[in-house]
Amino acid sequence: MDAETQQAPASRAAGTERQQVTGVVTSAKMQKTIVVRVTRTVQHRLYRRVQRRIKKYYAHDEHQQARPGDTVRIELARPLSRLKRWRLVEVVSRATGYQGE
Repeated sequence: MDAETQQAPASRAAGTERQQVTGVVTSAKMQKTIVVRVTRTVQHRLYRRVQRRIKKYYAHDEHQQARPGDTVRIELARPLSRLKRWRLVEVVSRATGYQGE
């Protein structure tokens, strides 16, 4: 093999980005686990009215840096527990006076 064909092994194959979503932390009461509420908008198939769809994800927060009300970005990961399949990537913005549901 010549120098042009040799490459350092990548952590992931090229072009296989993990799915990422952005949402709001609703709970951080568990150890190293946060609950993230992700809201997306979809159009109704028949009536064409815009609807909000909300889904709740459990994400792994290794350093316990997220707080309720923070906007965070999470990415898909291997199963970490019965419910956790996501990992915290970054805290996008901090909460200011979060009022829980």
